[in-house]
Amino acid sequence: MGGVICPPYDVISPVQQKLYYRKSEYNAIRLELPAKNQGLTVDRYQTATITFQKWLREGIFRQDSLSHFYLHRHQFEYSGETKVRQGLIARVKLEPWGNGIYPHEETASKAKGDRLQLLRACRASFSPPLCLYHDGTMKVASILSRVSRRKPLVSVRGERSNLPDSGEGHFLWAITDQETTVELSGPLGSASLYVADGHHRYEAALCYSRERAEERRASGSEPFDYVMMELVDFSDPGLVVRPLHRLVWGIPPHLLVGLATRLRNLFVLEPVMLTAGNYPLPAGGCLGILGLQPDAMIVLKKRHDVSLDSMMPCNRSRPYREFGVSVLNHVILDMMLGGRNGLKVTYTPDVVEVYRQVTERRRYDLAFILNPPEPEMVKAIADAQDRMPSKSTYFHPKVPAGLVINSLELPGRAQIGSTALRL
Repeated sequence: MGGVICPPYDVISPVQQKLYYRKSEYNAIRLELPAKNQGLTVDRYQTATITFQKWLREGIFRQDSLSHFYLHRHQFEYSGETKVRQGLIARVKLEPWGNGIYPHEETASKAKGDRLQLLRACRASFSPPLCLYHDGTMKVASILSRVSRRKPLVSVRGERSNLPDSGEGHFLWAITDQETTVELSGPLGSASLYVADGHHRYEAALCYSRERAEERRASGSEPFDYVMMELVDFSDPGLVVRPLHRLVWGIPPHLLVGLATRLRNLFVLEPVMLTAGNYPLPAGGCLGILGLQPDAMIVLKKRHDVSLDSMMPCNRSRPYREFGVSVLNHVILDMMLGGRNGLKVTYTPDVVEVYRQVTERRRYDLAFILNPPEPEMVKAIADAQDRMPSKSTYFHPKVPAGLVINSLELPGRAQIGSTALRL
């Protein structure tokens, strides 16, 4: 099965898209991110629909006859360690933002429109958003631990490659017995859920549900009123949140001159000499800058005698104003470097690639190295009814597309709890 899954659409480059196409004629890339058909009259969304319907007719998918939850254990390597993130895949009742389900990051309309067109065409979702919840009593963790003692339904260990999901393992258990389903639905049905990765997919599903509202039966909801999610506990030891560093070019030369002096008026500047492959942001650093000084990262630390409050938007929450990306956006990019609208910015979680691009290839004017966002900060900003700036978090690894597919045409089944988890 390792050859037929792929990461979600938004982390796959055009080159990687071609490589996933070559892995298998049944790889989910053909549904999640279909290639453009040059010279054909159908667009790529129609191409995905044709492929999906063909695979359904040919029996490529295994359709479960019972209502399921799925326990998904995602194994991966990170910083030289083997980690495992545990999630529950389930259908969740769609709700407007703030009604038990919360965003944590600002989004763009283009990606939402793309996912909405795919939903309209295929009437199915191929990759679940990653959502976080707080399991304070560890009741859910205890139940899932019991489930994992059984033999998994699916066991996949990926091969090493240069693709985003290189070497990842996936273990899947189907949860079908009513007793366990009820046990899980109690704490999860009343839990607040925080979308970690997949805001565009959630918003597209919500929009799609509204579009089909006239088809809703008076007696209840329809499959399109639910979205497939992978639910992970905030305290899960395998939950990894990486920062998205910024590579910036197009800075007017006159604004680069004297930037260090202007920064020194607001921050303590500490140069950190760099060695190959080692670019840590020291403890206490707000952010780091590459490109200001050869072979060194300039680390910015907040000054106790200087307040940045007057430079931050007054209508944003306290956690937002203290967040490193917010400081970078509003204080440095907007106030000191001419404004984000006039700059070109590239984002990457790979700090080694950042260093290579700035110091070796010299393709960018500056790079900004950011701290990993803490899950608690994600929750704090969302709880304040606020959102982090766009591209603030990179939850690693991505939940794969194609492991479980959710049809929006199948009849709905048992509604559970106030949040109405269901499969």
